[in-house]
Amino acid sequence: MGNEKDSLRAKLSPMSYHVTQENGTEPPFRNEYWDEERDGIYVDVISGKPLFSSLDKYDAGCGWPSFTKPIELEEIEELEDRSHLMVRTEVRSKKGEAHLGHVFNDGPKEAGGLRYCINSAALKFVSIEELEKEGYGQYKKLFS
Repeated sequence: MGNEKDSLRAKLSPMSYHVTQENGTEPPFRNEYWDEERDGIYVDVISGKPLFSSLDKYDAGCGWPSFTKPIELEEIEELEDRSHLMVRTEVRSKKGEAHLGHVFNDGPKEAGGLRYCINSAALKFVSIEELEKEGYGQYKKLFS
């Protein structure tokens, strides 16, 4: 187990490690993707599995990237989180076994009412122009 953690520590930024491995939270409005407006997909920083699309991203005003739904529901898992004297639903990546953020019931009603509030540090953005090159060509169809 130590070797795996050490290799992740070497691969990830300190903030990405803190968020994904220690259930951390990055500062609102001071993270990479909260105001990202380009078209593309957001993948798990650890496994590379596609998680969210810019088509489902919206400005929730919270300072973190917010999405109405995942691209591939089977790539995430939701767990009860009772930390910080609250009951919330944690969102984790299945393959990467990483903390991503939380899901709340205060999203846009017309899009299902969910808000996936996700830490930028848990994600890597792949722009529509780079989908093919990065091995995510099958997701181009989302944008046509």
